Amino acid sequence: MGEAYEGYVRLEAKIDPEEYIIARFYLESENVIRALNAIAGESSIGTWTEVKTYKPEIKRLGAIVYTYEKLNDMSAVADVAYPLNLFEPKNVPQLLSDVAGNIFGMKEVKNLRLIDIRFPEDYLKEFKGPRFGVDGIRKLIGTETSRRPHIGTIVKPKVGLGPKEFAKVAYEAWVGGVDFVKDDENLTSQKFCPFEDRVIYTLEAMDKAKEATGENKMYSPNITAPYDEMIRRAEFVKDHGGNIVMIDVITVGFSALQAFMDEDIGLPVHAHRAMHAAFTRNKKHGISMLVLAKILRLIGVDQLHIGAIVGKMEAEASEVILIRRSLQEDLDRSDDTLGQRWHHIKPVFAVASGGLHPGSVPAVIKYLGKDIVIQAGGGVHGHPKGTRAGAKAMRDALEASLKGIPLEEYPSEELQEAISLWGVRYE
Repeated sequence: MGEAYEGYVRLEAKIDPEEYIIARFYLESENVIRALNAIAGESSIGTWTEVKTYKPEIKRLGAIVYTYEKLNDMSAVADVAYPLNLFEPKNVPQLLSDVAGNIFGMKEVKNLRLIDIRFPEDYLKEFKGPRFGVDGIRKLIGTETSRRPHIGTIVKPKVGLGPKEFAKVAYEAWVGGVDFVKDDENLTSQKFCPFEDRVIYTLEAMDKAKEATGENKMYSPNITAPYDEMIRRAEFVKDHGGNIVMIDVITVGFSALQAFMDEDIGLPVHAHRAMHAAFTRNKKHGISMLVLAKILRLIGVDQLHIGAIVGKMEAEASEVILIRRSLQEDLDRSDDTLGQRWHHIKPVFAVASGGLHPGSVPAVIKYLGKDIVIQAGGGVHGHPKGTRAGAKAMRDALEASLKGIPLEEYPSEELQEAISLWGVRYE
């Protein structure tokens, strides 16, 4: 062990989950056992050949494949235990370089997918997690008592509107009943809509909407940029009275995200997962969204897109539900998950988004509960009577769903027009 890819499969090993980070993999290989040894070795202390620098005491840092189930002659699901001393505290890039690094390029594996991960309490201790989380966001909106879902929208079209046009659309959405307005993932500070101008005009519109409705509102400008500029933009938002920022967390990278959270600027972070599907979508290879969600909760985002089940984005209902639960609950080990105890780490407000509309609201609540932002872009701005009517239809759909009234029976002209156009989903 430690000298070559041998001796890492140890089914007799007794693993204390509080002394290891545990990773669950799906793999395909012509030789499953050889591949398991290679995966555990390469991601800990192993090398492809014997090396003269190896010392017996290094063995304690070796990963252990302590259980696996062969699905057929060429595939298996395996749990790999990584000694906690293998990891630098509070270093997510290093974590991923271990458990999701070179192993994905090894010839021994045809396909490899990191399905799940579990962190012991000692590893969690170094992380602060979300500063605001579910309860903090609810306090900002004013839903601590009602505990209702929040309604969100993305200003559409995705790009192309000028700052004043953008702010006007946001205002219409807020006065129609939306709680939360955000930039789209590819809108940053292009010539047609400079960041500073957009933020100033939209925050002014938000203040007017708060006065008009008597409700608290949120606007999440996309601060995604090279790190120093991202910090400058966040401070600009805070200085002008903003109450949340958005970051494209995959494209900025985990290092930048961790550093940003450590700046502790004092604003919640809405995490957009743009680019995640490049490695989460293939069910046989890559990294699952569940793993990303756990890592992002650890780092400390306050809101996170998780999929929508009934929307336009590819996702299995069971997977989206498990992601939502992992963001907001302690989970026991089961056939579906390694489980996780989060201790001091606050829950994350989950965001359902992608192809939603007023008729989607009942199904979203049924599957994902009430600690959810139900976010519709086209489903608001595509309403036959415009943005304000679309926002009102979303809010009316929420009210009807919370009261147990079928949407078709709710006395709202805007809602009825919406479901006539897009239909209703209860399942």
